[in-house]
Amino acid sequence: MSAAPRLAAPPQRRHNPWAIAFTVTLATFMEILDTSIANVSLPHIAGGLSATVDESTWILTAYLVANAIVLPTSAWISARVGRKRFYMTCVAIFTASSFLCGLAPSLAALILFRIMQGAGGGGLQPSEQAILSDTFPPEQFGMAFAIYGMAVVLAPAIGPTLGGFITDNFSWRWVFFVNVPVGIASLLLTYRMVEDPPYLNAASKAAARKLSVDYLGFGLVALGLGCLQVVLDKGQEDDWFQSHLIAALGIISIAALIIFVVWEWREPHPILELKLFRNRNFAIAQLMMFVLGAVLYGSTTLLPLFVQELMGYTAELSGMVLSPGGFAIIAVLPLVGLLTGRVEARWLVGFGFAISAMALFHMCGLNLQIDFTTAMMYRIYQSIGLAFLFIPINTAAFSSATGENSNQISSIVNLCRNVGGSVGISFVATQIARHTQVHQDALVWHVTNYDGTLRALRDGLGSTLATAGASSPDAMHQALGRIYGFVQVQAAAQAYIDTLWVLGVACLCMLPLVFLMGRNDPSKAMAAH
Repeated sequence: MSAAPRLAAPPQRRHNPWAIAFTVTLATFMEILDTSIANVSLPHIAGGLSATVDESTWILTAYLVANAIVLPTSAWISARVGRKRFYMTCVAIFTASSFLCGLAPSLAALILFRIMQGAGGGGLQPSEQAILSDTFPPEQFGMAFAIYGMAVVLAPAIGPTLGGFITDNFSWRWVFFVNVPVGIASLLLTYRMVEDPPYLNAASKAAARKLSVDYLGFGLVALGLGCLQVVLDKGQEDDWFQSHLIAALGIISIAALIIFVVWEWREPHPILELKLFRNRNFAIAQLMMFVLGAVLYGSTTLLPLFVQELMGYTAELSGMVLSPGGFAIIAVLPLVGLLTGRVEARWLVGFGFAISAMALFHMCGLNLQIDFTTAMMYRIYQSIGLAFLFIPINTAAFSSATGENSNQISSIVNLCRNVGGSVGISFVATQIARHTQVHQDALVWHVTNYDGTLRALRDGLGSTLATAGASSPDAMHQALGRIYGFVQVQAAAQAYIDTLWVLGVACLCMLPLVFLMGRNDPSKAMAAH
């Protein structure tokens, strides 16, 4: 199966396309950064606003829900109001709401402003991808997505480090204020340099004359994705379907999304063009993007948790474990961008998933004696594989694009990656919690008074504590308590290893799909672009 013709050659621009790429990447980088930068600040935010840490997690959930609702509708809105106008509106809302978040006097106000911030941020990623695809000539398409990829994969990696540094040295409010100057600069540069292509201007005028609004489609996707995001974000915390709220939201989400698919398939002017999934390359690319999102965000969550909870790292130091991996991706992405024009996308995807799987299996050597350098290298190895996935998967997805559906493709690609990321984070949290209990139950069977090693450890700890001033009974009780703590830590470490193994298997499962993707000659594909 040969690749379908690519996008028509972009029109001549008055400005350097690389300057346009930098401009639209600015705001997108800050938006993706905001999905992770506030995580480490939650205890400080809760204390500053007189709330519990559990209550403060709604700051994250509110942002993700609003983001998930707007993201799939961004193509539909862009076609009616104009992509540049929509993009600038999103940047303005994101910037203004970031400023309001920094001024929030209460938790309720902060959650409201985070909903506004998530809504503004939801349209940035798909809009940037569509702008890049219409700005660059065919021979630079891979490099254009390399720039976008740097923002997508670097921001989650440095978010915890930057958030910890800002919170420790300034105030949690500056986590939000830092977006303001970047947003203003992005607005000014976008106004000067970004232009809507002729076909989009014509489509916007035609749509305005028809005034066709898919209210039902919008309502269904907002309800379905909003409920799904709450389920994924709060499920483990509320013991999943043991919670009546989570169970109800899960049922509503499934029902709404099923009805949405049926409705959109028949709707002549759909919010989301689901018929694009008829193209085999596109459908496989979306599944791969979903898995990429799950592995990227899941592993980004897992490694900092391991070094913080089991090895005693600070939030800032744990973030520094991830940061070199982000810079490794920046170093490799330009190479991948060049290879995209010379090697079939499917082979690059296969190589990326193979490297990612091997890196994740290598990470299964995690133990409580590893040093900072070892943990950092684990992440760097994995990052190299991730770098070989992002651009080729996007290339495969856009191989069936025409100018008129590039906005739709951008929305679907970003939706699949974001939902995959939410699933990955939720899976990691659930897997670690459940498997820690499983391993703890197994280890406890071996902790008995009949075990000579245990008795020697108990007596040694008891003697040390007694020497420190504890009475003999207290020393024995404390010694047994410490041994139980050792068991808990070892059980948790095994749970982390189990989770890494599953993520590695998920990457391996993508390899057979590589052979189902259509063959393409990169040089011919670019010539047809």
